[in-house]
Amino acid sequence: MPHIAVIGAGITGVTTAYALLERGYQVTVVDRQRYAAMETSFANGGQLSASNAEVWNHWSTLLKGLKWMLRSDAPLLMNPRPTWHKYAWLAEFVSNIANYRDNTVETTRLAIAARKHLFAIAERENIDFDHVRRGILHFYWDRPSFQHALKVNAMLVEGGLDRRPVTAEEVKSIEPTLHGDFHGGFYTPSDSTGDIHKFTFGLAKACERRGARFVFDASVDRIARDGVFCIGYTTSGADGQPDYRVVEADGIVVCAGAASRHFAAMLGDRVNVYPVKGYSITVHLDDERSQAAAPWVSLLDDRAKIVTSRLGAGRFRVAGTAEFNGMNRDIRDDRVRPLVDWTRTLFPDVDTNRVVPWAGLRPMMPNMMPRVGKGRQPGVFYNTGHGHLGWTLSAATAQMVAETIAGDFRTDAAIAA
Repeated sequence: MPHIAVIGAGITGVTTAYALLERGYQVTVVDRQRYAAMETSFANGGQLSASNAEVWNHWSTLLKGLKWMLRSDAPLLMNPRPTWHKYAWLAEFVSNIANYRDNTVETTRLAIAARKHLFAIAERENIDFDHVRRGILHFYWDRPSFQHALKVNAMLVEGGLDRRPVTAEEVKSIEPTLHGDFHGGFYTPSDSTGDIHKFTFGLAKACERRGARFVFDASVDRIARDGVFCIGYTTSGADGQPDYRVVEADGIVVCAGAASRHFAAMLGDRVNVYPVKGYSITVHLDDERSQAAAPWVSLLDDRAKIVTSRLGAGRFRVAGTAEFNGMNRDIRDDRVRPLVDWTRTLFPDVDTNRVVPWAGLRPMMPNMMPRVGKGRQPGVFYNTGHGHLGWTLSAATAQMVAETIAGDFRTDAAIAA
């Protein structure tokens, strides 16, 4: 069977590796970190959320971005310093407003398909990832935002999602720990949450058991083709000095998150991924009072653009914000503080004495749809650009790209015969 190299050991790279192994391919995964799932797949919001499938290509997103530009604690923040990539990306983002409805419906369908694959993988490989299947509750503070959500809900239902409006009283009954005076909400019982890092790390181990090779601490700096693909990378040698090595493969899949644009350029393709930074905090629930006061139902606060997940008895994940600031990975206090304050306000009995902040770069395409499929060169493929829905969509897009690869290599074999 052909040998396929996967660049990236995050959720998309590892699910892609697994899908290829299921089809009998030899697989090598290359990543610059020391372990799987150490970048954007490390500490996201945790939601497996078909209910959050609405794409961002809407005029209201642009208006909010302009309104919030001077607020350092705004849910959406853009560094106004001009760069060609940023403003070219934004121009394409605006041009895709016309596709807002179709892309939202299609993303919903993809998310529903993905959950079936992911749940089956977790059961087959016995992966414990703090999976909580209590649904996701979106709540709204005022009538205008709820009315907009009704329109969005119609698109999600068209995509096949079981999602229903709930009253303010029902919001409180679904999640009694939640404090606030709400207008109403929407509840999606089929959505769930889990620890993306635990799942991806566990799946990487399952891939190794199935014969995959993982090359870590490997900074890829060259990709060439001479009959086969030669992927040159630098790692640390036994003496601590840089050591240059090569992986040879018949095909290559770029699953490199925010770095995918860089690798695509090496391969002669344009994959216009932009890194949109998101933040999270993990609140450690070290006492019984905090454990009782933290929600088990996953939440999305539409006004603050904040999501939550309960990761077992002892951890509560709170995540949100979108920051357009290039490849900047700094964890800023003025971006983390609103997450802590939000937690204290809506869950006043949760002790926030031990909070771990994190920031990651979401790889977003201008149309908010993942880039899945072939590149220009034969043997080059992509599974990247999932934005804020990598955890939600990856199990489906991995199957899609693996089928595309299988089709291509079957065709090549038939021509050779």
